[in-house]
Amino acid sequence: MKRLDCKGLACPKPVILTKKELEAMDSGELEVVVDNETAKENVTKFAKSQGYSFEYTEKDGLYYIIIKKVQPKDAEECPVMDFDVISGDKRPVILIGSNVLGKGDDRLGSALMKSYIYALTESDVMPSTMIFINSGVKLTTEGSEVIDSLKTLESQGVEILSCGTCLDFYGLKEKLLIGSITNMYTIVEKMNNAPNTIKL
Repeated sequence: MKRLDCKGLACPKPVILTKKELEAMDSGELEVVVDNETAKENVTKFAKSQGYSFEYTEKDGLYYIIIKKVQPKDAEECPVMDFDVISGDKRPVILIGSNVLGKGDDRLGSALMKSYIYALTESDVMPSTMIFINSGVKLTTEGSEVIDSLKTLESQGVEILSCGTCLDFYGLKEKLLIGSITNMYTIVEKMNNAPNTIKL
């Protein structure tokens, strides 16, 4: 079994190194060692998205993630497929980098952002994914005035992602109310694969 030590590495390095190591393997098991829960979540989500089986244990503040890669002919289950690629999804990805919309007065910017996200719920064309980074993560956590609109969007099939590093920076990780935590590698992949990215 190969071992990959990712202790002390910042997002998204653990995911990128795990991806490269698995790509270099024909089959077998890879043990990835990380030292924080965000890295553990990012690595296990990546493994799940690629159809790999995995398990993890925690000891003395470290997470030991064992990922199993098998040859396609030996796999018991088909790998998880990318729905957007299969369906030819033409919906945009929206990247929200602030909790206010536009530059100027923050009170006005907050009202504009609230209005924009509500208007999205009434739009004929929904985004495939909404990604929240920097202070934008304040919109997906406790105290946000747009949670109800985001819940409506999520119920209509919009994927809601918040940057894990950003949530940690603002001390909001435990206050996330909607969607899931993501990492910079996934953000780059989502933006690269989108037919159009709208940045606010």
